[in-house]
Formats: sequence, structure tokens, C-alpha cells
Amino acid sequence: MDLHHAEHRDLALNECIDQCTQTHAVCLETIQHCLNRGGVLADPDCLALMSTCADMCATSANAMLRGTALHIVICGACVEVCRECADECAEFGDDPALQHCIDACLKCAESCEAMTRG
Repeated sequence: MDLHHAEHRDLALNECIDQCTQTHAVCLETIQHCLNRGGVLADPDCLALMSTCADMCATSANAMLRGTALHIVICGACVEVCRECADECAEFGDDPALQHCIDACLKCAESCEAMTRG
């Protein structure tokens, strides 16, 4: 029996995988939105942080999908990056795409934090 299939994983773990995957996509979409809009939204530091957040979310989802116990450590790092990304995006006003990214990052951080508690 393969324990890495969704039906054999804990519900919270599956939800965290989904949230990480969704946040990865939202960060990438938001980067493109910011580049298209230009100006202050194309801030290199913010874009780099969103890119790092996207990578960390993908890495966290991958670790959980593989069933490695190290997902706890990786999810802990994801919490930090997602929160920092949300804080950074909040600095740029009330753009709807950025708000969507903030919301996704905060939900992902909450979900990953639950994974760090085992």
C-alpha cells in the first residue's frame, strides 16, 4: 500500500499541500501582475521575496507529498517566508492582486505552522 496517496494522508496534511500549491501559483501570478503594472509594484526586493515565497511553498508541498519527516522543518521555513512576503506586499497599498497574495500567504503560513506542531 502506498501511503503517499491523498486518501492515506491526514486531512490537515492534504489541506496544507493544497494551500502551499495554491500560494505558489498566487505568488507567481502576482509577480507577473506587478511586472505588467510596473512602477512601484515592480520593486525588485518585493518581487524577489515573492519569488522566494513561491519556491518555498513548492518545496514544502513537495516534501509533504514525498512523505519525508523533514517537511516539519521545511514548513517552518515556509511560515517565515510567507509571513514576510505578506508583510512586504502590504507595504504597497491596496492593489487587489497584492491583497490576494497577502491572503494566500497568511493562510499558507497558518497551515504550515500547524504542520510544525506535528
